[in-house]
Amino acid sequence: MASFKIEGGHKLNGTITPQGAKNEVLQILCAVLLTPERVVVNNVPDIIDVNKLIFILGELGVKVEKLSSNAYAFQADDINLEYLESADFKRDGSSLRGSIMIVGPLLARFGKGYIPRPGGDKIGRRRLDTHFEGFIRLGAKFRYNKEEYFYGVEADELQGTEMLLDEASVTGTANILMAAVLAKGETKIYNAACEPYIQQLSKMLNSMGAKISGVGSNLLVIEGVESLGGCEHTVLPDMIEIGSWIGVAVMTRSELTIKNVSWKDLGQIPSVFRKLGITLEKKGDDIYIPEQESYEIQNYIDGSVLTVADAPWPGFTPDLLSIVLVIATQAKGTVLIHQKMFESRLFFVDKLIDMGAKVILCDPHRATVIGHNFESQLKATKMTSPDIRAGISLLIAALSAKGTSIINNIEQIDRGYENIEARLKSIGAKIERIED
Repeated sequence: MASFKIEGGHKLNGTITPQGAKNEVLQILCAVLLTPERVVVNNVPDIIDVNKLIFILGELGVKVEKLSSNAYAFQADDINLEYLESADFKRDGSSLRGSIMIVGPLLARFGKGYIPRPGGDKIGRRRLDTHFEGFIRLGAKFRYNKEEYFYGVEADELQGTEMLLDEASVTGTANILMAAVLAKGETKIYNAACEPYIQQLSKMLNSMGAKISGVGSNLLVIEGVESLGGCEHTVLPDMIEIGSWIGVAVMTRSELTIKNVSWKDLGQIPSVFRKLGITLEKKGDDIYIPEQESYEIQNYIDGSVLTVADAPWPGFTPDLLSIVLVIATQAKGTVLIHQKMFESRLFFVDKLIDMGAKVILCDPHRATVIGHNFESQLKATKMTSPDIRAGISLLIAALSAKGTSIINNIEQIDRGYENIEARLKSIGAKIERIED
């Protein structure tokens, strides 16, 4: 177990380039299983969750070649399906929620896919029903071993069909999409997730020979094909990391440039930060954040308190609500944060309250934040990171706090953020990693 020691209260300055998008690359890496041909993936972030999935692919028999620090070649021409029923896979797969997305490609190409109940963030229950109901609709038989928490789907042949997803699940849409591209006939997926990551996966699959239309909408139409070929794909910059760096700049009242952010794929993110009073300037494909001594939350036209809530894309991403909450603690004004899509993600606010923030946790899904307007600095404390997003939010709070904070369980942060302490140091942060 490792910890961060952070000396807060220092202004930062410089330029940051965001890593590749974790939530996209986990889908893209699973898609390499759909073809025996070589697939090259660029802008792969060097983070724990991605490296775990690359390890699992290697154990499955995928040939993995590291071309540079953030580029890999994969070739799935000799897959070891016996690994799927091994004790090693039950251990490896259960530690990574993203491993669920190997099931769709394996089912499509080999007629069977197995997965132990995946772990991941402690952010409440996240059902897998959407995934398996989709596979069943395509003609797969489902089985579940309660004693070992082990899921399986099998099919001699998948058949195209129409389905309405019970929730616009990003991973569920990706998994079903990867199964449907090799099914016989046409598949229509209604209420599909339409995040940029799903759009990227669709573009990649089409470049491999798939026939997917409706990309970017919530109705995907897939005409099944016999086989897919190789391709080269470049992963988008991580929009959650971009939002995190905005939080770092604002809370430390620093000037920062975030390079190559792919503005067209950021959706509502810039406008939500602007509603908090934050100045963001578009410079080419970069975000420039000037030094801001104060920022004021906009009320609604009738004067009522602003609500920031998450929603499926093109709504505001749930992964940035914790960052918005932390930023609001030093804003001028009041905001209601409404976390609709996940349970337990707001429970980290007790750490912010310990640091002196004015936050009222209304219920497990809503918190009201009364901003200090920097008139009262947060106080340093010792805390533990419960999950990736709360972890980075607490880190941002610590960078702005008076005194030295300790954050334990930083492996959670490492799961989603590449080399975070070195990158923070490069812009002047006083942060140190302590190995226990």
